[in-house]
Amino acid sequence: MTVVELWAVVHGMVLGSLFLLGFSAGALALWRLRPEWLTPLGLETRSERLPTYAWIMAVSLWLTVIVGTYAVYPSYRAPPPEVVEDLTAHPRSYLLSEPGLAAWHSFGMEWKEHIGWIAPMLATAVAGIATVYRRQLAREDALRRYLLFLTFLTFFAAGVAGLLGALINKAAPVT
Repeated sequence: MTVVELWAVVHGMVLGSLFLLGFSAGALALWRLRPEWLTPLGLETRSERLPTYAWIMAVSLWLTVIVGTYAVYPSYRAPPPEVVEDLTAHPRSYLLSEPGLAAWHSFGMEWKEHIGWIAPMLATAVAGIATVYRRQLAREDALRRYLLFLTFLTFFAAGVAGLLGALINKAAPVT
């Protein structure tokens, strides 16, 4: 396994898994944060845990995009030498040289680059709101539902970036 492949594993599998854990814990905690379902002590305990889950989600996404952008992506974009017969060691150039695969770069990678950076921004908003309004979330149903929507929007953005990354790496692996 090369250094870049190791960083790609950290980027996708390790940090991505950490995000999924934070997301699932945070979404479930938000969903269950209802006064009619919990005792006052239960509400207090759950509302105190919620920011932790949200910050795990946000920090893991920031680390994911930073590692992807600065440790994995340069290898993807590396230009091939002037004379090269096999472009498979240069993923971007390989995708662009094959008409059937060019859309993976021109559409897939462009979307991945942009939506990948949007996901941690959304997650940071979720974490900030969960931290500041943690005690009010149980009482204010509209705020809780908004935060739940924002949490799922974060998951969608990260999911699109992750799926595109996996499919692009399948078509032209980063080595």
